[in-house]
Amino acid sequence: MTESNKIYHVPVMLAECLEGLNINPDGVYVDVTFGGGGHSRAIFEQLSPKGKLVVFDQDPDAKNNAWEAPNFHFVAANFAFLQNHLRLLGIKEVDGILADLGVSSHQFDEEDRGFSIRGNAPLDMRMNQNGELTAERIVNEYEEGELIRIFRNYGELKNARNVAQTIVSKRESNSIKTTQDLMTALEKCAPKFKDHKFFAQVFQAIRIEVNQEMDVLERFLTQTANVLKPGGRLVVMSYHSLEDRLVKNYMKRGNLEGEIEKDFFGNVLKPFDEVVRHPIVPTEEECERNSRARSAKLRIALRKEQHVKK
Repeated sequence: MTESNKIYHVPVMLAECLEGLNINPDGVYVDVTFGGGGHSRAIFEQLSPKGKLVVFDQDPDAKNNAWEAPNFHFVAANFAFLQNHLRLLGIKEVDGILADLGVSSHQFDEEDRGFSIRGNAPLDMRMNQNGELTAERIVNEYEEGELIRIFRNYGELKNARNVAQTIVSKRESNSIKTTQDLMTALEKCAPKFKDHKFFAQVFQAIRIEVNQEMDVLERFLTQTANVLKPGGRLVVMSYHSLEDRLVKNYMKRGNLEGEIEKDFFGNVLKPFDEVVRHPIVPTEEECERNSRARSAKLRIALRKEQHVKK
């Protein structure tokens, strides 16, 4: 890995992800969140010339970290379209899928992207720079009820209504155009001594709405059982409870709601068995090296033999 790739994104729980995938050198693997290529490069190094790696990333910046090889394919698309793009490549089944959800270090650190509460940047937050919806549009154009919904559902803010009302009131006199504008507008809403967490939750909520992250994750998860071979591995790393809840439900119960469905004989209907019952978390040492690892949770599941493809 080049020095620039290390700066772009430090791969979290790299060894644990590789172990979770249980790589077959001749197998076909997919990294749906390529980013800086840290996880992908490590997977690729374990493959033989017969093996194949397909990576997805909708951020044009990520393609700069790709490399040339006959058995490496970069797909410039959102991983919500996983199955379609694999079919276009002539791939019906794969041996393993890795998803490292959330925002890359590069996206956080690129000031003009507007993901970080540090500094002052345009309210953008698009992972795909060609997307039409921006954070600025949400903050300045969404109705109060819509703002309450995203702050309550995606930011898990207890004072979601107050935050939404404050934004609507502030934007009547002046448009809220930058990250600093937004934070200044919401200063009085921030709990004392917990302002950092509050603003992180506000930004998370807006970012999830901009990129439709929960919808994308739901669409991705429901496709994984259709493209993984029996015995194939699904390895997903999440960074907040909303993502982790969906991943947990799907791996444990076979649906996004976490409801138990059984057949006539009382067997639970689900496409996966969990490899680990509880999520794997990074070591304290890794968290000290890379602060962005601190909230990571890694879940691993094995594709069962009996599953009717849709």
